[in-house]
Amino acid sequence: MSIADSLKLLPGIEDLRRRSQSLAALDAILCPEWEYRYFSFNAGWAPGEMLSSMRNGEGDDWLILFSQNGAIMRGFVVGAKMAKDCPWPGVVDAVPAEFTAFVEEPAFVIEKTTFCLWRRNDDDSWQAGPVEDPGGKDPDGSLILTGFLDGDPETYRKWGEEYYGDRLNPRAIQQIYAHERLTEFLVRSLNPKAKLQDLRPEIEEIGYPL
Repeated sequence: MSIADSLKLLPGIEDLRRRSQSLAALDAILCPEWEYRYFSFNAGWAPGEMLSSMRNGEGDDWLILFSQNGAIMRGFVVGAKMAKDCPWPGVVDAVPAEFTAFVEEPAFVIEKTTFCLWRRNDDDSWQAGPVEDPGGKDPDGSLILTGFLDGDPETYRKWGEEYYGDRLNPRAIQQIYAHERLTEFLVRSLNPKAKLQDLRPEIEEIGYPL
């Protein structure tokens, strides 16, 4: 598969934001310890900006910045072929001026990037730089990471049951994916030990509806 395949899998900006918030909300409910979560979301990262992040504890990660200009995503996969020469020529060279601050932000470690995708508000689709594809399956690791963002609740359920070692309520996950208002019943149906009141500050930070 080519790098372009990852671009086709990503939804529009608004849907991507909602999916990112759903993943963060699910992890917040299921895992009290922040350091063991995969997904997080800060709806107040900066004035007019929101930030989605994923980290698996083994070096793979992503950051997605949502701003008034659109959205930009950088990711890194340790085992990807393009991680051997990082950032691979062309990956960040064509990032539009609207996202210059993202590329130059030290906290985002842009030099540790195997793929970078962006979409401005008036773009018809996601974009990537003029990268010479080294061949092979998923050379930049983008298919691995963007797979979490496919919008299918079953993707999270299957992953979550393996990661957390417990069966998860598929109906409750569907409700979170649909951005249904978070209630005590919904929280308990996912994690009997969790309490909505305790989660409220984090859910508000995520921007998920309460």
